[in-house]
Amino acid sequence: MREIEVSAVLPVYNDLSALKTAIPQSLETLEAIAPGQFELIVAEDGSTDGSTEFVREYEANDPRVRLFHSDERLGRGRALNRAFTGAEGSIVCYYDVDLATDMRHLTELIGAIRDGYDIATGSRLLPESDINRSGEREIASRGYNMLVRTILGSSLHDHQCGFKAFRRDRLLDLLPSVTAGHWFWDTEVLVRAQKNGYRVQEFPVQWRQGEGTTVRRKDVVEMGSAIVRLWWRLHVEEG
Repeated sequence: MREIEVSAVLPVYNDLSALKTAIPQSLETLEAIAPGQFELIVAEDGSTDGSTEFVREYEANDPRVRLFHSDERLGRGRALNRAFTGAEGSIVCYYDVDLATDMRHLTELIGAIRDGYDIATGSRLLPESDINRSGEREIASRGYNMLVRTILGSSLHDHQCGFKAFRRDRLLDLLPSVTAGHWFWDTEVLVRAQKNGYRVQEFPVQWRQGEGTTVRRKDVVEMGSAIVRLWWRLHVEEG
């Protein structure tokens, strides 16, 4: 039985086209970082576009690939919880299936955990970051992260970059307190980790905006509401 050091997770919802690139590129990159000691988990969340069947065929032919399928949508956060709980590696990480963050940064991401950090996260908002996205999304992202820093007391600059790694045992200690089931999961994990004294490394990345990503007015409202709800839980309900 293979010894697994690194478990990499791809959150997937109707991403068949992206998977055709992401899986082979992930396997190549991970093999260079942890030769023979990694697994690639596809956290597939109720897709209807053939993603499940595509990954299932890959899994049947390559023992490094594992499919975690859900018939009904769990939401990104719950899908990640399920994958990390079932992972075998002492280091777990995830990144967006569109590979918006340049995969060359995966060595640095995993290396930070090997060096003793509890969490490592890529950042699109550090001065050294190299990003390309629409002005609308840039404004929304900077505004959101400023609110997280101001209201929730985070020292990080970018909470929602889909490029993170964790010491699995430390993450599992934290997950029972995390209530976010979808996109806010990233922010809540980072805020709670800092509150509990976890060592977090944030580093600049090269990032390119994927297709079909837009910011809607209701998204902005939900962002603000999620921040306020977490502040209430941390300061009133949990004290």
